[in-house]
Amino acid sequence: MDVNSIIDKYYSETPQLRHILVTHSKAVAQMAVDISRRHTELEADNEFLYEAAMLHDIGIFLTDAPGICCYGHEPYIRHGLLGAQLLLREGYPRHARVAARHTGTGLTRETIERQQLPLPQEDFSPETIEEQIICYADKFFSKSHLERVRTPEQVLCSLEKYGEKGIERVQKWMEMFA
Repeated sequence: MDVNSIIDKYYSETPQLRHILVTHSKAVAQMAVDISRRHTELEADNEFLYEAAMLHDIGIFLTDAPGICCYGHEPYIRHGLLGAQLLLREGYPRHARVAARHTGTGLTRETIERQQLPLPQEDFSPETIEEQIICYADKFFSKSHLERVRTPEQVLCSLEKYGEKGIERVQKWMEMFA
């Protein structure tokens, strides 16, 4: 798979947004692969991990998030689902699952219903080890502050809006991936 050709297909007309996407995604991919290399017992697929991390946010251009140069019409919370739809059309169902399941700490049906989020009432929790690693790594890197790496404490604080279960999930990942 050539991730750059997929990114170019959707981002060739928006160089500033492409820069944001690629810079963020490279940081996530590097952290994800580093975790996998340190924890060979997890038996993660490093090639897939890199590709999926590079494409996990492919749907952001369809959302309305002007602070990161996104001028689409969809709510930002839908970027993972929108990216998954794009990746399915491209013929990459495993990569699509990562895109769909990386938002927050993975959105549960309960969270979607309780917060009345504009998403299908399904469970979007990361299941495979690659989905979990990418979801975790993504929490350390912002698209609005590309130069920063969040501390574990900042990550936990940023997840308070997703509830106690989300915080517990990330704390478990912190132990697993340390």
